Amino acid sequence: MILKAMRSDWLKLKGKGLWFLVCLGPVGLVAMQALNFGLRYDYLKKSYADDLWGGLLDNIAVFVPIALLMGITILCSLIANIEHHTSSWKQLLALPISRTAVFFSKFAVAVIMLGVSCMLLALGSAALGLGLGFGSPLPLADLAKLGFYPFIAALPLLVLLLWMCLTLRNQAIPITLGVVLAVLSMFAIAEWLPLTWPLLAYKAQKQEIFLAAGALGGFIVLLAGMVHFARRDVN
Repeated sequence: MILKAMRSDWLKLKGKGLWFLVCLGPVGLVAMQALNFGLRYDYLKKSYADDLWGGLLDNIAVFVPIALLMGITILCSLIANIEHHTSSWKQLLALPISRTAVFFSKFAVAVIMLGVSCMLLALGSAALGLGLGFGSPLPLADLAKLGFYPFIAALPLLVLLLWMCLTLRNQAIPITLGVVLAVLSMFAIAEWLPLTWPLLAYKAQKQEIFLAAGALGGFIVLLAGMVHFARRDVN
């Protein structure tokens, strides 16, 4: 049932430009650091002489939360707006498929697309480091952490924004919230705030705490979202 719903969602997403958005985030982050290191190469290479790869990845990691949350916000809104724009919720939910499967299908599609974006970030960061002459061996574990740890920690925010986008016809509300959260993620410092988890999942000493918090929080919010979506009235 979920697979059928996902196939339907993939067909609806064709030609909507979402894959361009998936690529835009990681390419933009890598390009920004390429410009940063290009303009200040000698200074930055001297500053990170002990760990060139670590310096590069730390510079990228600082901007990952805001880019991730902005991407989550836009992607969730575009996925939900396909149904809102065509007013097809009644027809979709009248099909012999459970509402929880519909909700989970859209969540799975968002996770897959964002996962591809995270993989592109890791690959792009590796290519940038090699292009700057940092050499081998590549820090494969750190590259994977840069790409995927912030995403896992951001799962509660992903589900929350998707939930709001699917249940609210007025997309201005979840979009505004998502943009505000993205901006605040640059300034939030309290470890108990989910906004700080994407960065702390990569940079904190006890990364597993924030990874577990993100995974568990995402699961709880996902269950709550599916229960609410299954019971809500459709206009």
